[in-house]
Amino acid sequence: MSHDVSPLATPFPALPAIAGATPHIVRAGYKDWGRCDLTYVELAEGTSVAGVFTRNICCSSEVDLGRANIGQGLARALVVNAGNSNAFTGYRGREAVEQIMDQVAAHLGAPREQVFVSSTGVIGVPLPKDKARDGVTAALASPECGWEDAARTIGTTDTFPKGATATAIVGDKTVTLSAIIKGSGMIAPDMATMLGYIFTDCAIAPAYLQELLGVAADETFNCITVDSDTSTSDTILAFATGKAGNQRINCGGCPGADAFAAALRDVCRQMAHLVVKDGEGAQKFIAITVTGAASDASARKVGLAIANSPLVKTAIAGEDANWGRVVMAVGKAGEPANRDTLSIGFGGIWTAKDGQPVADYDETPVAEHLKGHDISIAVDLGIGDGRATVWTCDLTHGYISINADYRS
Repeated sequence: MSHDVSPLATPFPALPAIAGATPHIVRAGYKDWGRCDLTYVELAEGTSVAGVFTRNICCSSEVDLGRANIGQGLARALVVNAGNSNAFTGYRGREAVEQIMDQVAAHLGAPREQVFVSSTGVIGVPLPKDKARDGVTAALASPECGWEDAARTIGTTDTFPKGATATAIVGDKTVTLSAIIKGSGMIAPDMATMLGYIFTDCAIAPAYLQELLGVAADETFNCITVDSDTSTSDTILAFATGKAGNQRINCGGCPGADAFAAALRDVCRQMAHLVVKDGEGAQKFIAITVTGAASDASARKVGLAIANSPLVKTAIAGEDANWGRVVMAVGKAGEPANRDTLSIGFGGIWTAKDGQPVADYDETPVAEHLKGHDISIAVDLGIGDGRATVWTCDLTHGYISINADYRS
């Protein structure tokens, strides 16, 4: 986190401790930096786990093994390495991950399939097995830390630590969710995005937790983009320790199921927004709402076409209400649209309506809106009932500067 802090940064929230989830951090030295870069979270026996992963074909061994092991439904530990993504590293990268899993599993007396590993950073460099071994050894003996320290440790080009929390009433018990996430660039959704970890003391069946996480991810992480690039390492994991003492949630008809689902969506939405607000070089947070589409899925595709357009993103960076670029992005989305029913607005003010510029359009309030940090774009296609909201950031010189010297 060496870059200037994003102007969209928010203070790290007071994340409650989660019974049965104990975080630790150490410096393994995966990069030549004076900071911790290995996070270890020990989880109570019987912890349920769910996860969604990148669909990038060139994914890391961490993703391959995590995807293979998620089906057994239980977790005893999480290890996150920062500074080296260990992706595109062949058998050497896989051996490093298996070594970590075996080392932690032996320490805990647990099956290695219950140890989940994530790595983030430069692609194409095998994770050094000696540093991994020594780092894990140190982590297993290190003192417990707070969630903010853990959030800082998993970061790479992030400029601020990111966390979220929520609670829900399940029966006669209050269950708590605390979550940390990293992500700043190479952000475009494809089942998951970034590295994010949700910890809760709720007692919930793994299969139902997986169902709820899939829905929550689709409504949040799958609706954000920074630069249209899908990472090789994207992972979102949810761990439920069951220590709240609530009656176990097994399905949607169980007491408190709806409340927990809402809390999970809330946490995922908070985290997704935080990643966009730390988009590399970002100066503005942009919400794009598309209505009147042929379907909700179509509305989201149109929204993402706008959100991923360099011309739209640079116009917003320049505080230019160039709605013609939005027209272009709608037209290239490959979704049903009609130029004669299309309406576009900024900050609650329509600039074009029903396929034509608004006759008495005054750009002054729109220009004022674009000077702010929170920007809203509205698009109504006028052909159906589909709607969606996606979130992105502007594209500035800062993005080029960060990524031009990423490996140096």
